[in-house]
Amino acid sequence: VMFKAVLFDLDGTLLNIDMDYFLKHYFRKMVELAAEMGYKDGHLLVNQVWRSTEVMIADLNPESSNEEVFMKDFCQNWPYSEDEIKNFFDHYYQECFPRLKDYCSPFLGIPEMVKYIMKQDLKVVIATNAVFPMSALQDRIRWAGLGKHDFELVTSYELMHFCKPHVQYYEEIVERIGVHPEECLMIGNDTGEDLPASKIGMKTFLVEDMLIDKSSNHQPDWRGRLPDLFDFVRKNL
Repeated sequence: VMFKAVLFDLDGTLLNIDMDYFLKHYFRKMVELAAEMGYKDGHLLVNQVWRSTEVMIADLNPESSNEEVFMKDFCQNWPYSEDEIKNFFDHYYQECFPRLKDYCSPFLGIPEMVKYIMKQDLKVVIATNAVFPMSALQDRIRWAGLGKHDFELVTSYELMHFCKPHVQYYEEIVERIGVHPEECLMIGNDTGEDLPASKIGMKTFLVEDMLIDKSSNHQPDWRGRLPDLFDFVRKNL
């Protein structure tokens, strides 16, 4: 297979992060900030973030960015103006999110592997689920030791109109980067979110170090732990 693009999931693939553990701290800081900024019940706010995120993930309207879907749902269910809500989230992602760095760590060998791939004249996409703003993704890319690379695309919620596991998410990526699905390799650790890329003809590599396997409807083309991935990359890209 001659690949023209490599798509990487971020969390648990390029970054050593246990999302359940990370999100506990993510929401704890959000509750703290809500209290600081005078919102009475931070826990209700967190519940609404979950609910609006679910609405955003389910939404398949190509006219609305994921951010627009999230904000619209959030604003309809939260008794403050859109400006105040945006101000809260902006503040959170600028001031609080960067402090979550301690709750994850880089994987050994990932920066070297990505550097190698970047030299092969391939388009490299950070194909993380498009539920976070770009600033939070740039932070996590830095935490993975990949901050100096200029990626072809990072799928933030401002840019994208769909989320994983929908095939529309993968279709939007190939449309944006101008390659055929068959020329893409999707590398990820979540069978339910990353392997649906194969439905549009992408090849898939399942990384098993931090495997999330809630749905095994799809078989990856290749699978293995990080050293296996490093070998695969050297031989095939």
